[in-house]
Amino acid sequence: MTQLAGQHALVTGGGRGIGAAIARALAREGATVSVLGRDAARLATQVEALGGAARAQAVGVDVTDEASVRSAFAAVRERFGRIDILVNNAGQAERAPLARTDLALWQRMLAVNLTGVFLCTREALGEMVKRGSGRIVNVASTAGLVGYAYVPAYCAAKHGVIGLTRSAALETAKSGVTVNAVCPGYTETDLVHDAIRNIVTKTGKTEAEARAALVARNPQGRMIQPDEVAAAVVWLCLPASASVTGQALALAGGEVM
Repeated sequence: MTQLAGQHALVTGGGRGIGAAIARALAREGATVSVLGRDAARLATQVEALGGAARAQAVGVDVTDEASVRSAFAAVRERFGRIDILVNNAGQAERAPLARTDLALWQRMLAVNLTGVFLCTREALGEMVKRGSGRIVNVASTAGLVGYAYVPAYCAAKHGVIGLTRSAALETAKSGVTVNAVCPGYTETDLVHDAIRNIVTKTGKTEAEARAALVARNPQGRMIQPDEVAAAVVWLCLPASASVTGQALALAGGEVM
């Protein structure tokens, strides 16, 4: 199927994990894809996996920096033209209990997980509204729907992403643009593997025990797979989902009701 043929999708954090899966899924539906991130080598590998320079491009960006975002979006448009789909996937998680969360950690988590979404959305939204069409999908987290201990800054940022999603959706409801969020539970990515190593280091649990503790949150008893998240993102970008906006779709095996 190529329901997105002729459309140009931009994916931040597109070099690995969920972002890479989303980029592949969008490309399979016929979109040309711009992958943005900070790791040039990973991005270059992803471009080749997406079909080479004719189908994809890599652009470096720091989503927390306004000038970097503006420059990256200008470069993206110069090559592939207008942006039809924006997937705000870039993110980062650091653990610390609230009492030991210093201001620097707090600001890092809000900058990459929330401010980055704001800057990229603002950069794409104007042209979408003017044109009367567009899809924005924010990759949030179940941490944006419920509370989790020991990640207060990450939780606050992801809750902010949900609020921003809903606000933008209401502002654009009559414009032909939709704005939604997907909220994965623990997903088989480097981010979760880092969390498992952190649990092992700080608690003395084995890797299997740490993994089991995370899996136990999912009533299905498993990790979410990146391709499952990607499939939900693609659906939100298809013509059939035009009535869906302002939603926070949980992909968590029933963890969030």
